[in-house]
Amino acid sequence: QVQLKESGGGSVQSGESLTLSCEASGDIFRVYVMAWYRQAPGQEREEVADLYYTDTVGKYADSVKGRFTISRDNTKNAAYLQMNNLKPEDTGVYYCHFQIRTGNVDGSVELYWGRGTQVSVSA
Repeated sequence: QVQLKESGGGSVQSGESLTLSCEASGDIFRVYVMAWYRQAPGQEREEVADLYYTDTVGKYADSVKGRFTISRDNTKNAAYLQMNNLKPEDTGVYYCHFQIRTGNVDGSVELYWGRGTQVSVSA
């Protein structure tokens, strides 16, 4: 059983920063893609950033480029999202989403979601 647990959400004012963390636990062989999504009230879930296993530079939604940075620690099966210069439109529930091979090199590859952490940014 694989679980993803996010932390680091909160309420901040415009221009401030937050760092989100997500750590996977369970029978994990390798985490390939680590991604962050967010969902604002009344809107669809959208991808914010993602980072592949062997990459050091992530991919970002245009709305967060230059303000957010995704990173990962493969020894901890963890992803981080450093969010700077937050804006009210960044408000929403943030979810981590991992592509994981379980067990061993021949194990199955599946997608997992965290339960989400709330980020609220006031003007």
